[in-house]
Amino acid sequence: MEEYDVNVDHAKHSIGGDFGHVIRRVTHISMVIIPLLYYSRGHSIAANLSLNPQEFVSIVCLSIILVEGIRLKMGIVVIGQREYESNQISALAWGTLSVSIALLISPTMGNTGLRAGLFGAPIIFGLCIVDPVMGEVKRRTEGLKIAILLGLFASYVVWLGCWHFMGTPLLASVILAPLTVMGELPKTKSIDDNATMVFFPLIGVILLHPWL
Repeated sequence: MEEYDVNVDHAKHSIGGDFGHVIRRVTHISMVIIPLLYYSRGHSIAANLSLNPQEFVSIVCLSIILVEGIRLKMGIVVIGQREYESNQISALAWGTLSVSIALLISPTMGNTGLRAGLFGAPIIFGLCIVDPVMGEVKRRTEGLKIAILLGLFASYVVWLGCWHFMGTPLLASVILAPLTVMGELPKTKSIDDNATMVFFPLIGVILLHPWL
C-alpha cells in the first residue's frame, strides 16, 4: 500500500483552502450528534418512514455509497473535500460506512435508550473528536509523538466519559481507548482513517464482548 506524509498540511489541499478545512473539521465534530440521536430517538425517527432504526441506518448508508459512486464517476469535489478525493473514495463516504456498521453491530448488552450506546457511542465519538485533535496537532507541530499523546488523552476522556454516563465497562474503556488512536496511524490511499478509527475499536469490542 502506498504511504504518504503524515504531517502534510491538508488545509493547503482542501477545496476552499483554510475555510474549507474549517468546514471539514466542523462537519467531522458535529457527527457526535449521530449516536445521540440514534440511541435516544432512533425508533421514533425511523418510524416516520415505517422502518426500524437498523433499516433506516442501512438505507442512509447505501444512499451515501450510491452518491459517492456517482461523485467518483464525475470526478466532483466540493468545499471541504481534498483535491485527491476527486479520484478516490472520500473520507465522508468511509466515515458514513464505518459509523453505520458501528451502529448496526455494536453490542447493546440489553440496554435501551442512550445506555444502549455504551459501545457504539464511544467508538463514534472517538472518530469525531480524536481524529480532529490528532490532525490539528500534526498539522501545526509536525509532531507525531505529541499527536499520539494528546490523541490518547482525548480518547480516554471519551471512553471514560462513556463509562461514567453510559455504563461502558471500565475494562473495555481502558483497553479500547488506545485502539481509536491506533486507527489514525495507518496512512494509505487504500482506506481512510475515518474507517480504521472505527473498525479497530469495533473489532476490539466484538472480541471482548464475550468476556464482559
